Amino acid sequence: MSTFDHRKYRPARSIGLAQRLWPDRRLDQAPIWASVDLRDGNQALLEPMDVAQKRRLWDLLLAIGLKEIEVGFPAASQPDYDFVRWLIDEQRIPADVTIQVLVQAREALIERTFEALRGARRAIVHVYNSTSTVQRERVFRCNRAGVRAIAEQGAQMLRDSARRYPDTEWVFQYSPESFSNTEWDYAVEVCDAVTEIWQPSPQRPCIINLPATVESSTPNVFADQVEYFCNQVARRDAIIVSLHTHNDRGTAVAAAELGLMAGADRVEGTLLGNGERTGNMDMVTLAMNLYSQGVDPRLDLSNPDEIVQVYTQCTGLPVHPRHPWVGELVYTAFSGSHQDAIRKCLQVQTPDEPWQVAYLPVDPRDIGRDYQAIIRVNSQSGKGGIAFVLERDYGLQLPRWLQVELAQVVQRESEQRQGEIDSKRIHALFREHFVDVQHRQTLLGYRLDQQAGVHRIEAQIEDGGEVQTIRGTGKGAIEAFVDAWTNCFGNRISVVDYSEHALGSGTAAEAVAYVQLNVDGQRTGAAAFDRDTVSAALHALLRALNRVDHERHAPALSAANV
Repeated sequence: MSTFDHRKYRPARSIGLAQRLWPDRRLDQAPIWASVDLRDGNQALLEPMDVAQKRRLWDLLLAIGLKEIEVGFPAASQPDYDFVRWLIDEQRIPADVTIQVLVQAREALIERTFEALRGARRAIVHVYNSTSTVQRERVFRCNRAGVRAIAEQGAQMLRDSARRYPDTEWVFQYSPESFSNTEWDYAVEVCDAVTEIWQPSPQRPCIINLPATVESSTPNVFADQVEYFCNQVARRDAIIVSLHTHNDRGTAVAAAELGLMAGADRVEGTLLGNGERTGNMDMVTLAMNLYSQGVDPRLDLSNPDEIVQVYTQCTGLPVHPRHPWVGELVYTAFSGSHQDAIRKCLQVQTPDEPWQVAYLPVDPRDIGRDYQAIIRVNSQSGKGGIAFVLERDYGLQLPRWLQVELAQVVQRESEQRQGEIDSKRIHALFREHFVDVQHRQTLLGYRLDQQAGVHRIEAQIEDGGEVQTIRGTGKGAIEAFVDAWTNCFGNRISVVDYSEHALGSGTAAEAVAYVQLNVDGQRTGAAAFDRDTVSAALHALLRALNRVDHERHAPALSAANV
């Protein structure tokens, strides 16, 4: 620790607000949400998203209900330019959604930006320049007046360029980059100079975005800075004050919450906090924080499995099992005392009263989770031992979700027997509950074709004695089958987890496939064996779907039995 010297760092600037109001305020409505996943989040990826991934993430952002989406930096990137043109030319922007683009305060870049946006119904043009002390003194080698002039020139160029495209409703946005590291009075001075040029009105406001580009203070200091800004800035009634917090200190969500209490109207962030360094403000976490306090977040987060699936596939980033609200383990109690408290609360909780369940700040069912995921076998060796003997004696490499579900089945059996269960019985329970499941539908056969990376499937399903042919497309056989099922039966399905492996070696070796689905907000899973891996996967999918159908028609479990 000889190089660990705290004395080379200085605390963040602060001024004492004599009568700060934000500590006594509470949030009672959702902010204006603005997603920067497709720009800020994308530029932070080791491998930026390709066109297909951008389109898929765009569709997810729309489905969640976001109305302002920053879609790129078209003047700096040809892929971003092309994506903006695709959105406009293909009329992919709903009437109630506004796209936003970023641009530096430079003439050539601003001209290119407006070219990219030609034909848009409404667009936010977001111009920025850094105003912090260290940027002025060590990067730009410029004084206050010089940096303010850069902001003024950018504002003038936006105003003049917009006049050449009168058919578009333009919204101007300015960010004093590194606002959190800018002198408080100087940030107000620069933003006042910008709005003096734009002349916004309450009927046509502009956006002033206050970025904590590098989070370098506690959230309360940032809230003081926001409240000071809101009190001192000119034309406050004609300005939408926006926040863009980063997570360098791990408190981006807290800073955004306190900043909203301090008077801000809007927040920029990303799904699950993707972004440079430690990331941006996590919109899902902030929205669920509001929801847990009885505030409608005005975002549809009812299917977190789908959000996580699309996020991971588009960004290539994992989601930690302890991630707030949507992590795999956040509604799971391993402690016996926690399990007992949850069980007892569920026994007395009624639908018509406020949620009051120990250790569960929200009802997991609200976001597509069920109580089976809450209480798991307390002994870590329980599921680990089950997985060990099945691999040792039968070659089965169970995925974690299946280990957990099977452990519950085995525990119930052992409690009824009041004794030890050997590997043969454990294997029989595995097959009974996850392989040889009761079924209404049967896969009779299928045909799978592939052209240009697109798989097309035509499958014959026997349903109650009748044969139906279902058809679908996707990037693989599983996605194509899910698409076909959805087209025919209308279920909302996402694949939560899939894995497969061979049992033995050689061309005649049998394969086993494991699949976990989210079907209409309910998790289910199954397994299947076949010498053909695709056939094993499809049979596992169908068995998982049949499990949902069977469980829905079985007597409902009471809270006491969960």
